[in-house]
Amino acid sequence: MIPRIMGILNVTPDSFSDGGRHGTADGAIAAGLRMFEAGAAIVDVGGESTRPGAPEVSLEEELQRTIPVVEGLARAGVPVSIDTMKAGVMRAALAAGAGMLNDVSALQAEAESLAVAAGSKAQVVLMHMPGNPRTMQGLAAYDDVVGEVRAALAARIAVCEAAGLARGRLIADPGIGFGKGVGHNLALLRGLEAFHALGVPLLLGASRKSVIPAVAGAAPVTDRLPGSLAIALRGAEAGVAWLRVHDVAETLQALKLWEAMRG
Repeated sequence: MIPRIMGILNVTPDSFSDGGRHGTADGAIAAGLRMFEAGAAIVDVGGESTRPGAPEVSLEEELQRTIPVVEGLARAGVPVSIDTMKAGVMRAALAAGAGMLNDVSALQAEAESLAVAAGSKAQVVLMHMPGNPRTMQGLAAYDDVVGEVRAALAARIAVCEAAGLARGRLIADPGIGFGKGVGHNLALLRGLEAFHALGVPLLLGASRKSVIPAVAGAAPVTDRLPGSLAIALRGAEAGVAWLRVHDVAETLQALKLWEAMRG
């Protein structure tokens, strides 16, 4: 079976790829609907950029950016994930209809986040990131990046289970580009199969990321579809359950051909 697609819907002015593209809630809702119609299994709404060095956004601002979009998409029958590190945004998004929490800090950025997740019925994506988006690239030091990232995720899964989050609700993301250099990212992509030992579904999010021009030559973010598809196919080969992508229709087309050729 091919991975399910999580469509990326950033409602931010400064995200690395599509910042400022969706300036109104109505525009963002329309974009999310297009992703769903193109085959996305869920639309991931984010109101705070997590690119390296990104400034922090206030709770009030993030709520204003995301909740109307979550409400609009949920009302239209679109499954919604909320991409946030803030417990207050998680709580409001769940009330607005979100069914998945996607936290790049693996529920560590705020003390209350773990309790909010445990008290819900949502699926929860735990991503590996050392530090925070402002400090992570200075912490990109590993002796064995695959083993160390896997161990860190295993520790977070254990904490979540102890807090009452059933393992069946958890998804693990190795965090491509988050506190990793090019060599680390490539090692993680080569070693994706090792993460199945965690015993939870895997999510891979590397769409349009800087590892692509670092390997294949300079390209603006909007010209990184070929590299993004190559990474998506590597994820499918490795058995990941979810792919987090900007280009939903193109990724699904590639995956369907890949599956058909495998027979």
